Amino acid sequence: MRTSSLAIAGVLAASVAGCSFGPPPAFDASSVPNAVPQAVTPSKYGNPDSYVVLGVRYNVLDSSDGYDERGIASWYGPGFDGKRTSSGEVYDMYQMTAANKVLPLPTYARVTNLENHRSVIVKINDRGPFHENRIVDLSYAAAAKLGMLKKGTALVEVKAVSVGAPPSPDEVAESQPKPASLPAHPRIYVQVGAFANHMNARHMEAKLELGSVGPVVIQPAMSGGQRVYRVRVGPLANVDAVDQLTRRLSAIGIDNTQVVIP
Repeated sequence: MRTSSLAIAGVLAASVAGCSFGPPPAFDASSVPNAVPQAVTPSKYGNPDSYVVLGVRYNVLDSSDGYDERGIASWYGPGFDGKRTSSGEVYDMYQMTAANKVLPLPTYARVTNLENHRSVIVKINDRGPFHENRIVDLSYAAAAKLGMLKKGTALVEVKAVSVGAPPSPDEVAESQPKPASLPAHPRIYVQVGAFANHMNARHMEAKLELGSVGPVVIQPAMSGGQRVYRVRVGPLANVDAVDQLTRRLSAIGIDNTQVVIP
């Protein structure tokens, strides 16, 4: 099996920062077109079977087919503009690109801001973000079009897009804010475990309550034809609350948590 320490210039700094070092020059993001999915040769440089960053090993997916994940997005800008990405391409913060920890490079993906329903298509050509609780790091241009520059983060859905896939209705209105009838804020939970045994789920619930972590919910679900009991904390108010909770959980010995946006 091929492995890598991902010793790529700038990738570690970008992964930890997860955002710009300062306000970049003003430009009209609406003039930047979406990335256009096209058949490309996978990057030999950016697709090891696995790699290690900050002591954590990440396994690169064999294919992006069916990839659909919700979570927290960040963005990176001027501090990394012009530097080499994990795919070997040069990062251009004014192009519609992004970084992801496990998708094959390159992968085209539709990223939708769940808070305002703006949607863009990006070319994922870099690795990251390795900040806890983040699933995608967007270019400055992509973040601008999604309306997340000021906050620095957003709740998003990331869906892999195949070559020749028809445009989604969201793309037609990508620069439009959400209708007033839509919820003001999606619900956010942190999942601390999924157990086949209900009693084990109750034990985890008790551990969380003993550590003054809550509110805790146990949600039965089917996974692979088997009933499981998902133990989650929430709903949480915002990304800051998610990050604070993750630190509290780590302090009582609970790691490998997962952000869930139903």
